[in-house]
Amino acid sequence: MAIILAFPVLILSLMAQMVVLSRLYLLHGTADIILLVLIAWSLQEKARSVWIWVIIGGLLVSLVSATPFYIYLIGYLIITIIVRLLRRRVWQTPLLAMFVVTILGTFIQHLLIIIGLKATGQPISWQESLSLVTLPSVILNLLLSLPVYGVITDLASWVYPVEENE
Repeated sequence: MAIILAFPVLILSLMAQMVVLSRLYLLHGTADIILLVLIAWSLQEKARSVWIWVIIGGLLVSLVSATPFYIYLIGYLIITIIVRLLRRRVWQTPLLAMFVVTILGTFIQHLLIIIGLKATGQPISWQESLSLVTLPSVILNLLLSLPVYGVITDLASWVYPVEENE
């Protein structure tokens, strides 16, 4: 059920990211809803299909992005590994883990994008890309991380209902 649900959730998230959130920017930074959805889903205790969600999300974003094809997939896989490690360590406060991984994940994703674009010969300044794109993106992602976490937590509780003991 969760694997089938990944397609509509991630496609709708990608559409919202491309249509709505790409118009709401701070300096030159935009929010990455797919990243936030994948982090929130990875933080769910009962979620078993995390890696499939990551692969689907990475491939979807890679298909519509102008960056090299493998960048988003690799970035989302690295970020999910960090989430799974943090979930074991900070399991009592998943919201804190959401905020920490959102900050780290945005930096990792943007670092990979900058490296990928530099490898293709694009003239990109490290200082400008960090100050004008990455830091504003971190702020936008942090603002949206709480609502995304709430929606994904409700979705996970619907997909994996709590069994009552009789």
